[in-house]
Amino acid sequence: MTGTELRDLLVREIARTHGGGAQRWRKVAGTIKVYSRDTHAHCNWEARPTGTAFEIAVVERASDGLRARHPFVEAG
Repeated sequence: MTGTELRDLLVREIARTHGGGAQRWRKVAGTIKVYSRDTHAHCNWEARPTGTAFEIAVVERASDGLRARHPFVEAG
C-alpha cells in the first residue's frame, strides 16, 4: 500500500464514520508523510491533518486505528 492509497482509505473510513464529504476530509487529512523503515522500525508514516481541533482529533484517532492494521506503507 502506498501513502496515497492509505490516505484514500483513511478518508473513506472517516467519511463513513463521521459523515461529511470525502473532499472535505481529504483536505483535513492532508498528506501522508512516509519515512524510511531504517529509521522508523515500528511505523513509517504519519498523517499531517489541518482544520479545526475536532477535525484534527478525528483524523488522529482514525490514523491510530489504521496504523495498527497498516504500520508500513510505500512512498507514493
